[in-house]
Formats: sequence, structure tokens, C-alpha cells
Amino acid sequence: MSETIVNCPTCEKEVVWSKESKYRPFCSERCQIIDLGDWASEKHAIASEEADLFSEELEKY
Repeated sequence: MSETIVNCPTCEKEVVWSKESKYRPFCSERCQIIDLGDWASEKHAIASEEADLFSEELEKY
């Protein structure tokens, strides 16, 4: 069975997807923390219908 290789979402470095890869899918703790910071500062977001409906309601006022 061949090993699965993924790219780190932060720096694009190749990472082996295995139990030994402590920070998978990230290559390191640093990249994991950078990503967490992006979520906390709302650089990343998951779109939803509810959020869209809320925005439409705000636009009415």
C-alpha cells in the first residue's frame, strides 16, 4: 500500500498522511497555528444560507 501525500494547507509543503505526522494535514505546529489564527481573525469562513439570510435582513434597515 502506498503512502498518501497531501499538501500543507498553509505553506503547500508535502506531508505524509499517517499517524506519525503529528500535525497532519499541516507540516508543523507553526503552520497549524497560522491557520488557527486565520480562522480566529475571520480570514476564513464557512458560507451558510443562514448567514446569507441574516445579511439580507440587515440590508433592509
